[in-house]
Amino acid sequence: MSTILADQPLHTLQAQDAGLLLDVRGLSVSFAAGTRRGAPFRPVVRDISLALAAGQCLAIVGESGSGKSVTARTLAGLPGAAAAVQAERLQVAGHDAAALGARAWRSVRGKDVGFILQDALVSLDPLRPVGREIEEALRLHGWGNRRTRAAKAVQLLASVGVPQPELRARQRPDELSGGLRQRALIASAIALDPRLVIADEPTTALDITVQAQILALLGDMKRRGSGIILISHDLSVVAALADTVAVMQGGAIVEQGPAEQVLHSPQHDYTKALLAAIPSEHTRGTPLAPAARERTTAAGRRVRPAPGSGPGSAAHVPGPVLAARDLRKEYRGPDGVRRAVVDSVSFDLYRGETLGIVGESGSGKSTTARMALALEQPDAGSVLLDGQPWSALSTAARRPRRRLVTAVYQDPLSSFDPRWNAERILLDALSAQDFPDPADRRARAAELAGQAGLELEHLAKHPLQLSGGQRQRLAIARALAPEPDVVVLDEAVSALDVSVQAQVLDLLTELQQELGLAYLFISHDLGVIHHMSDRVLVMKDGRAVETGTADDIFNRPREPYTRELLASLPSLRPGAQRPAESKGGTL
Repeated sequence: MSTILADQPLHTLQAQDAGLLLDVRGLSVSFAAGTRRGAPFRPVVRDISLALAAGQCLAIVGESGSGKSVTARTLAGLPGAAAAVQAERLQVAGHDAAALGARAWRSVRGKDVGFILQDALVSLDPLRPVGREIEEALRLHGWGNRRTRAAKAVQLLASVGVPQPELRARQRPDELSGGLRQRALIASAIALDPRLVIADEPTTALDITVQAQILALLGDMKRRGSGIILISHDLSVVAALADTVAVMQGGAIVEQGPAEQVLHSPQHDYTKALLAAIPSEHTRGTPLAPAARERTTAAGRRVRPAPGSGPGSAAHVPGPVLAARDLRKEYRGPDGVRRAVVDSVSFDLYRGETLGIVGESGSGKSTTARMALALEQPDAGSVLLDGQPWSALSTAARRPRRRLVTAVYQDPLSSFDPRWNAERILLDALSAQDFPDPADRRARAAELAGQAGLELEHLAKHPLQLSGGQRQRLAIARALAPEPDVVVLDEAVSALDVSVQAQVLDLLTELQQELGLAYLFISHDLGVIHHMSDRVLVMKDGRAVETGTADDIFNRPREPYTRELLASLPSLRPGAQRPAESKGGTL
C-alpha cells in the first residue's frame, strides 16, 4: 500500500488512485423542492471534491445545514429517494458508487463501508436487545455462527467502552443511556472492521472519557489501514483525529487542507468564526457570537433587564433556591438486581448562578436532574425548593409551584407536539389563569419568542420546519413561559453545531443576567461547563466525588477521577497529543 502524506494537496492525492479509499470529484446533491411532478430541485451539496487515503482521517465540518451530513449519507449510499446525485467521479472503498444499486450497496455497507449515525435511538431496533442488533450486522454478511456472533457482539461492546457488556447486550435501546446506545451503534457499524468508516457526529452523545475511548478506537482503525470520514461540530475532536479538514458552508467547501493548517492558521473568515465560537475557560464572561444581532422581543422592544442575584450579589436572598440532600435512587436491572444509580448526592443552587454537573454516561447526572425536577421520586433523601419540601410533596400539592422549575432537554423535537406550530406550543405553556384574554396571551407568546431570539415568522412554523437551533430556542422560550426560578438544562446544547451552540449559550447567559435565573446545567462537554458554570459538581458511579468553583475544579482538581476526566479532554492546541491506543481489546 502506497503511503500518502496528510499534507499533500488534493490534486496530488487524486493522482495516486491506487492508494485512495475515497476519490470524489464534482459531487453535487439536490432534492426536489416539492412532491408534485416536475418540482424544481434544490441544490444542497455543490460541486465538491474530496480524497482520502487508507490509514487517514478526513474531517468535514460546518454549521447545521451546510451539507456535511448529506455528503456523508451520499458516500454511504443513503442519499434518500428524492435525491439527485451527480459526480464526475465517485469512488468509495474500491467501488464505483455511482453504479451501485440499492441491493449492491447492502452488500458493501457494513463490510467495506461502515456508517455510524448520530441518532442511536432512531437507528437501533427498539424491539430487540442491542447484542442482537450487532449479531444481525454480522449475520447479514455471513460471519460466524450463532454462538460465535453472540460472543463477538459482547467483545465489540467491550471494545467501545460499554461497562458490563454481557449484561448490556441483553438490554433494549430504551433501557440504556444515550451514551451507551451510541456506543452500541458504533459497535454494530465497525463489527466487520470495514476499510472505510463514515462517522456522522459519532461522539456527540458521549461523555469525555468514553469520547476518548472512541477516538482511540478510531485511531487504532486508522493505524491498521482503515480510512475515516469524520463529520463533527466538535473541533477539538477533529483536532484529535483528523489528518485533513474540509470546511463546508452553504453546500460548498470553502476551505480544505491539513488539519493543523486549517485549525490553527485558517484562511477563510467562516473558518475563523467557527473557531472563535468554541467555549472554554478563556471565553468565560465574553460572548461567543459577538457578531450576532442585538436580541429584541418579536414586537421589536428590548427585553426588560432584571438584576442578577447570585451568592455574591446584594440582591441575593439568603439560602439556596434549590437544594438536594443525600439523594438516592435505585433501579432493578434485567438480571433482577437493584442497583443505586444515584447515591448520597447533595448540592445547593442559588439564584442567578449556574451549577454545572459533569460525569461519565451512567454516572447519575440525568437521574439527579429528574429528581430535581420532581419527575423521579428519590428512594432516600429530599429536594427543597426555596427551603420548602419539593420532592416529598404529592403531585397535587406540588402543582401550584410546578412552574418554578422548568427544563430544556437535548432533543426538544421529541417533546413537541408535531401537530402544533410554535405559537400553539408557547400558548399551551402559558396559564389561562394568568392570561385570560386571548390577545394578551398571544402577545406574551410573541414576547417569549423574541426573548429566545426567534422572529414573528417562526411562530407560524411547526417544529420540523425549524432548524435545530431554532427548535432549541423554542424549547427555551417554552421553559421561560411560567416565569421559573430554576431551569434544568440537560445536555441542552450538545446536539448543536459550534456556531449555533455559541448563540444559544450567549442567549442563556443574557437571560440569566436579565431574569436572575438559576441554572442546573448538565453536560458532558467540559468546555461548555467551564464557560457557563459558577460552580461544578463532578459525579462518578452515582456519587458526587468533588464540588467547587469552576476555576478550582478545572485548574486545581483534588480527586484522581476529576484529574482523569480533565486529562481525557481533547485539545485544539497545536501539537496536542493524538488519541492513545484503545484499551478495549482487538476487534
